[in-house]
Amino acid sequence: MIVPVNEYIEKMTEALELLILPRQSEKNTLQEILAWGVLWPTLRLKKRVLGGSRLMFSHNPFAELSASVSPNVMQAYVVVMAVLVAGGTLFDIVHKKSAKYFFDNWRDSKSKAKRRVSSGEMMSIAVQTAVVDVMTSGEFCNARRRIAHLLTMYGFVIYVVTTVFMVFAYPTPATPTPAALATLWYIGALMVCLGGYWFWFFIRADVAAEGNSPFRFVRADLFIVSLVLGTTFGLIWAWLLAAGNTVWATVFLGLYLIDTTVLFVSIPWSKFSHMFFKPAAALEKRISKANGSAQNLPTLTRDDPEQQKRHSMELLRNAPMHMGLGIKREAPRHY
Repeated sequence: MIVPVNEYIEKMTEALELLILPRQSEKNTLQEILAWGVLWPTLRLKKRVLGGSRLMFSHNPFAELSASVSPNVMQAYVVVMAVLVAGGTLFDIVHKKSAKYFFDNWRDSKSKAKRRVSSGEMMSIAVQTAVVDVMTSGEFCNARRRIAHLLTMYGFVIYVVTTVFMVFAYPTPATPTPAALATLWYIGALMVCLGGYWFWFFIRADVAAEGNSPFRFVRADLFIVSLVLGTTFGLIWAWLLAAGNTVWATVFLGLYLIDTTVLFVSIPWSKFSHMFFKPAAALEKRISKANGSAQNLPTLTRDDPEQQKRHSMELLRNAPMHMGLGIKREAPRHY
C-alpha cells in the first residue's frame, strides 16, 4: 500500500513527539536537544514545503495560476513557444546551411561508397543510432559528461511534456491534476537542474580543462544557462506558490517567464537546435562507415599501408597503432 507523503509526515511527527519530546518526569538536556534538532525541522517541513495540508510535489502550479491568469493565455503562450522552436530551428538550419551540409555529405558518401548498404542493414543502423547515439548519448566517452547530458536531456523532455499536459488538460483546479503527473513535472525540472549545474560547474571543458572561472559566460553558453535558470525559477515559483507566498511567487513567475522566453527566442543563436539535427549527423556517420566511404577519413585500421599513406602527419605514417592517442590516457588539465 502506498501512503501519501503528507500522511506519512503526519505519522512521523506523531511518532517523534512520542519518542523525543520529554515527559515531565524524564526531562533532560539530551532529550531537549533531540526534540529541537529533529522534531522542529520536521514540523517546519510540514508547514513550509507541504504548505500546511497541500503537498508541493503533487500540486499543479499552473492550475493555481489560473486564478489570476486565464488558461487561454497560458495555452497561447505555450503555442507561441512551440512556434518559436519550429521557426528558430528552421532559420538556424537555413542560416548555418546545416541541411545543405548534411545532404552534400550524404550524396558524397553514396558516390564514394565501396559497398551497397541493404535496406535491412539500413534499418539496423537507424535503430543503433536511435538507441546508442540518441537515447543513451553514446558519443560521450566521459562517463560523467554522459550522465550529466542524459539527466539534462530526459529531464527536459519530461518537464516539457508534463508542462503541456498540465496547461492544456488540467488548466484549473476544477479538473484535478493527477498527482503522478505533477510529480513528474518536478522530477523533470530537478533532473535538468542536477545535470545542468553539474555540467556547468564541474564538467565544462573551459572550466575543468582550461581553468576558466565557472562564472565566465559566452554566447555559446546561452542555451544551457537559460535552460537551467528557467527550471530553477520554475521550481522556486512553484514552491512559493505552494507555501502561499504570493508576493515572491509573482516575482519568480516573472523571472520564469522571461527566462523561458529567452530560451526559445534565442534558438538561432544558441545550441538548442542541435537536438534536432545531431541525430541526423550521427546516422550519416554510421552509414558512411558501413558503406566504406568513412567520410573520407582514415579508418581505425591504421596498420593498413593504404590507410597509413592517407595520414596527414609524416611521423605517424609508420607509427604503431597506439601512438598518438595520449589524449585518451590523460585528462587535459595542464592550465
